[in-house]
Amino acid sequence: MAALAGLLFGLDIGVISGALPFIAKEYAVTDRVQEWIVSSMMVGAAIGSVGAGWLSWRLGRRYALGLAAILFVAGSLWSGLAGGPAYLIAARTLLGLAVGIASFTAPLYLSEIAPRHARGAMISAYQLMITVGILAAFLSNIGLSYIADWRWMLGIIAAPALVLLAGVAALPDSPRWLLQRNREAEARAVLQRLYERNEDVETEIREVTEQNAQPQHGWGLLRSNSNFRRSVALGAVLQIFQQLTGINVVMYYAPRIFGLAGFASHEHQLWATVVVGLVNVLATFGAIALVDKWGRKPILYTGCGVMAVGMGLLSLLLKLGLTDVASQLLAVSALLFFIAGFAMSAGPLVWILCSEIQPQQGRDFGIAVSTFVNWTANMVVAATFLSLLSFAGESNTFLIYALLNVLFAVVVFFYVPETRGISLERIGRNLMAGKRLKDLGK
Repeated sequence: MAALAGLLFGLDIGVISGALPFIAKEYAVTDRVQEWIVSSMMVGAAIGSVGAGWLSWRLGRRYALGLAAILFVAGSLWSGLAGGPAYLIAARTLLGLAVGIASFTAPLYLSEIAPRHARGAMISAYQLMITVGILAAFLSNIGLSYIADWRWMLGIIAAPALVLLAGVAALPDSPRWLLQRNREAEARAVLQRLYERNEDVETEIREVTEQNAQPQHGWGLLRSNSNFRRSVALGAVLQIFQQLTGINVVMYYAPRIFGLAGFASHEHQLWATVVVGLVNVLATFGAIALVDKWGRKPILYTGCGVMAVGMGLLSLLLKLGLTDVASQLLAVSALLFFIAGFAMSAGPLVWILCSEIQPQQGRDFGIAVSTFVNWTANMVVAATFLSLLSFAGESNTFLIYALLNVLFAVVVFFYVPETRGISLERIGRNLMAGKRLKDLGK
């Protein structure tokens, strides 16, 4: 149920790609206005992620998710009823507030509620729901495209948002948040539902209580402690690179990219995006199955390599020219190869790592910063892609993304720790003791 916030996130990512051509046709808007319609959601998400840290700390993770659900309902209905591009931009900014709160709170909640041996898979479930949401949006776009009604495409997201709002009432509070509020009896009751052995419950309570002796003071800690600055910086860098892989360029502008690949009709472009969404979902299952077995770093290395090859091949094919069906199919295969690489690596693992590497006394602040950076980078990428295509050309644009994926692998090698099977408390102790970032999981 907590990961359902990811479904709404994915729906909002996927739905705009199908609605945008109809919006552009109805209002005769330029590429620049289209970029702002897409990226306005990221502006709201960046703002929402800043406030989400305070909200989840004061209200609790569960109530913050409930507030996000209310904003999802309001933003979706307003988007469907918008009277013009300016109103649509405003509505999508409100929707972005919901996305920002949810994208901060859901991974944090899942990291705190999950037993350590299944933490990676639990947080990956959030990313899985994002991919399911994107696929559902692509399928919805196809169905609604036959009546050419973009308002239904945008407004229908209010329905699953209402489900999330109702379901939040059944969620338990985070045991770590309860212990921070000195509500040990309630925290113990939640932990007894999560762990089979009483020894595990007592160990969890003891470790969290020790960490709680150092209360949350993120801004002050950032100014005074260089070790905390390192973890905040790593979280920000990981989120920037997640966006620089090029994934949301594909998701937001998928029909446009398939047009470059030779798919002439809008209907064919939409069906091609469904294949993208399906590959995205299936590859995410791979991440869930392997993240707590292989570990974080091996999967990231594999994913970076796959993404670099996919983008590089697409760049080469666009340079040579897609003059026949075989080359067009090869270009689509390269794009799907890239999608699979992202979905099984950078997609879920960046969110996992950003929720793991922050120490208890600065976790809310650290995750808020990294989430804000994610949405800021997302906004920049979405707001510049069409302009970059015009300036650098199709082939060079995708070559740039291929090289950025290679650079991402280098960053993983030198700075990213392996955190598989390590408690959040031990990672935090290693950080504050001054260990190298890549050694935090030792």
